[in-house]
Amino acid sequence: MKTVYSEKHKLRNAKTELYGGELVEPFERPSRAESILQAVQLADLGPIEKPLEHGLEPVLKVHDADFVDFLQSAWNDWQAAGFAGEAMATNWPARRMQQKPPCFIEGRIGYYALAAETSITAGTWEAALASKNVGLTAASLVAGGEPAAFALCRPPGHHAARDMFGGYCFLNNAAISAQYFRDMGSDRVAVLDIDFHHGNGTQDIFYARDDVLFCSLHGDPEEAFPNFLGYADEKGRGVGAGFNVNYPLAPGTLFGEWRVALADALARIHSFAPEAVVVSLGVDTFENDPISFFKLKTDDYFTTGQLIAGVGLPTLFVMEGGYDIDEVGVNTVNVLAGFEN
Repeated sequence: MKTVYSEKHKLRNAKTELYGGELVEPFERPSRAESILQAVQLADLGPIEKPLEHGLEPVLKVHDADFVDFLQSAWNDWQAAGFAGEAMATNWPARRMQQKPPCFIEGRIGYYALAAETSITAGTWEAALASKNVGLTAASLVAGGEPAAFALCRPPGHHAARDMFGGYCFLNNAAISAQYFRDMGSDRVAVLDIDFHHGNGTQDIFYARDDVLFCSLHGDPEEAFPNFLGYADEKGRGVGAGFNVNYPLAPGTLFGEWRVALADALARIHSFAPEAVVVSLGVDTFENDPISFFKLKTDDYFTTGQLIAGVGLPTLFVMEGGYDIDEVGVNTVNVLAGFEN
């Protein structure tokens, strides 16, 4: 299996994250991707390729143009306002407030942010562009006939909605890639999100569509980020009704129960009969992950890859979360190796 990777992810190197009432070193940091890359190399998984430039057109197929403009200019606007620290949201258009972006950067960040933990820094936009190029280059390999490819994306993307960033995500790599498959001729595409956290951004983008099936296994939003989306009664809207399937799972979920949900999602994908599957690959379901509460073990990820392979469809793996730096690489590679086994 080919892996697509860009060193430009290192341009995203935030120093602060709001967590538990403190500013801490971000859980989403450059060493995550470096650990995964090292594991891919040690496992001799296959060739590692650099991404090709794909421009902004694929981004604008799924993201609001004004939102993209905001991401491009946010850091420069923040600096121009005289702020010394990293750019963070401090207020939002909450209930009964007007839903329009202010001119001043502090208000604009709040308008486009879905949470406060994710700061914008120098290099964030460039890293996000490189990450979507990683996803699209890997997608082009699958569209060109490869049975599978791994997009080692960083920053991740599945929390990025049509017009919001947060959860460490700025551009939705999985959604951009899914739309790419559609544009390349696939009538139907499935997105399977196995990250611990609900893929709220991907759901937001495809919620009213019947050409992209979205299935997400995740921590119950009653107990876990993003809290306000990911419930089982969210099934799609309009022609998209029935094409959004959420599996919220309780704290302490073991692989046996998680696997039942995965089997149901895979059965739905099989019935949907897509021409391609995009897997939002998060391994923060791991028992030692610092910001999650599932209890999957390292060997479970190999089995997960085998189960996904059983659907027998061209598959793009897009890297999302996983914050146990010591184990994120081996757990990720286990999924990919299991798929190829």
